[in-house]
Amino acid sequence: MSYQWQKTLILILFLTVPVGLLLVFSIYPACYLLYLSFTSWDGTSVVKEWIGWANYRQIFMDPVFFRTFSHNFSYFIFGFVQIALALYLAVILNGKIRAGNFFKSVIFLPYIINSTVIGFMFLYVFKSDGGAVNILLNSLGLESWIQDWLSSPSLVNHTMAAIAVWKYTGVTLVIFYGGLKSIPNELYEAANIDGATGFKAFRYITLPSIKSLIELSLFLNLSGALGAFEFPFIMTKGGPFGASDTFITKTVDTAFKFQSFGLASALGIVFTILVVVAVTLQQKLIGSKGGEE
Repeated sequence: MSYQWQKTLILILFLTVPVGLLLVFSIYPACYLLYLSFTSWDGTSVVKEWIGWANYRQIFMDPVFFRTFSHNFSYFIFGFVQIALALYLAVILNGKIRAGNFFKSVIFLPYIINSTVIGFMFLYVFKSDGGAVNILLNSLGLESWIQDWLSSPSLVNHTMAAIAVWKYTGVTLVIFYGGLKSIPNELYEAANIDGATGFKAFRYITLPSIKSLIELSLFLNLSGALGAFEFPFIMTKGGPFGASDTFITKTVDTAFKFQSFGLASALGIVFTILVVVAVTLQQKLIGSKGGEE
């Protein structure tokens, strides 16, 4: 066997396992999900009746499904707060600060805590009767600020989005911190000689150097906001009166509560397409702004 054939055989052998895993655990489930979206399968019966585009027509004719995206908007807006806060903390920790590793660990700690644990923990924090937040407000003489944080339709999504900020700020900080550490100090020294210090150095050196990381954070923010699930599912079950339902929780309820796996599969396909379109538009918008600058 020639050397070229040996290289080809080795490449084929090394690719067999990962390609096989990709086909079994990614490509096949995606194709089967697409097939199920054209059926009326209830999740248990052997027969999967083909109904064509009926599930998709129901999705686009019933506004209740797309109305849930207005609830996701809170997570999207609070995501910008998370990015700004993480970048601010990363810049501070990148400087000469005492016990920097301790503060990084404390900020990162919520990210490694299970979301279920966090959800149940904050249920007691934001309880309307005897919750830690309302008790604190009462002790400070701010009785007028006491709210039904998880029972008010106008507040519930903001409350859970704030919890998401607390959980995910740490991982965003680590991303930014690694990027800041890769910036050569010589750039700041040269800027200091030219009189560009403080905010000018941050604007003209730091931000351009970590532009790709900011774009990554914006991508994670958009995809995370659209895919918000764990906190509304754990803490409110979509309540009160569906005010905290997201597209994902609605999809899960459609499948497991109403036993309509065909419709839920169609919702999954629609959600995937919407995420791809939204992320593509965001990347195009960021790219065009970057080009103008």
